[in-house]
Amino acid sequence: MKTGQPEPVVSIPEAAARSGAKLRTGAIVAVVLILIAGLAGFLPRWHQRAQLKAETRELTVQTVEVVSAKADKTGSGLVLPAEIKPFLDAPIYARSSGYLTNWSVDIGGQVKEGQLLAEIDAPELRQELMRARAELDQAKAALALSRITADRWAELLKTASVSEQEAAEKKADLELKSANLAAAQATVRRLEELQSFSRVRAPFSGTITARGTDIGQLIVAGSGKELFHLTQTSKLRVFVHVPQMSAKAIATGQTAELMIPEIPGRVFPATIARTSGAMSADSRTLLVELQVDNPSNEILAGTYAQVRFPELDQDAALTLPSNTLLFRSEGTQVGVVGADGKVELRNVKIGRDFGPTVEVVQGIDKTDRVILNPADSLVSGAVVRVAQSRSENSGGN
Repeated sequence: MKTGQPEPVVSIPEAAARSGAKLRTGAIVAVVLILIAGLAGFLPRWHQRAQLKAETRELTVQTVEVVSAKADKTGSGLVLPAEIKPFLDAPIYARSSGYLTNWSVDIGGQVKEGQLLAEIDAPELRQELMRARAELDQAKAALALSRITADRWAELLKTASVSEQEAAEKKADLELKSANLAAAQATVRRLEELQSFSRVRAPFSGTITARGTDIGQLIVAGSGKELFHLTQTSKLRVFVHVPQMSAKAIATGQTAELMIPEIPGRVFPATIARTSGAMSADSRTLLVELQVDNPSNEILAGTYAQVRFPELDQDAALTLPSNTLLFRSEGTQVGVVGADGKVELRNVKIGRDFGPTVEVVQGIDKTDRVILNPADSLVSGAVVRVAQSRSENSGGN
């Protein structure tokens, strides 16, 4: 007989309940495992799609570089771009037709007034001159004979040997022969002058800047072909367009300073010689001519230069790089980036054009961030990202 506690007796219903509980627990665990496995596969894909959307959204935002308008204040006085031209500038054409036999001066040559530049052989002109001189001799002989006849008939008229009608006819013939002689003399003088043009001479002292002919070339008078180009640069004319706001202060005799970028540190004195006396309707500027002495030809005609008018002061104007402008049917515009990163297209009024930069008279201020190299498709309201400037990058290192 066994000793100890008696074994509990489990009824059939209680055993069935315990077995069902185990099955439910197993089912719940299985469902949880399935959910965990599904989430483990879904979450990476969801995260990847979200990351792709963020990257796509990031790529659609255009990155731009911006600049701010700067005040163009280059010292005291008004500084304007200028155009330098020779004091005298003339193309040399032929007045006589023929073949060029010789030229004596090439480009860069210094010539004096009246100096021989080239010679033209004109055989047809020589023949015409010889014929005209022969006709002149005929006219002189005819006039002499007519004068003798008229004098004789005048004496005969005194004795009534001839009629007054015949004497009048001889006198009229004398006047006709005199007129023929004058016409022949004029023809000879004209041909002699034309023949003198076969020797091409310099009309004034200066420098030959171009030669458009050579020995043996056929020269046709009046064809418009330029043989030489002559300029006088010992004194120069400087033309400046002064804005309307400063035009009233311009007066003849005022002094100015000519500055050339290729000759740094040098200032050439200039004097206002004259003005056009009227504002240009296109640019609202006054054309001003200044004169500058250039005895050593240090300043080349056609050089870009600037002129400073020390007596004229102006407020500093704002300038922007030329590659910030958009030219559209609405007018000239620039793109300005706001604090929220959105673009605003603004119409601007342009003043003077300095090449790399332009003067902006109206439409922006110094605090605006203006887009460099804006795309043609840029519209107001577009969201952009401002690229970090080089100076910021260098300052952070």
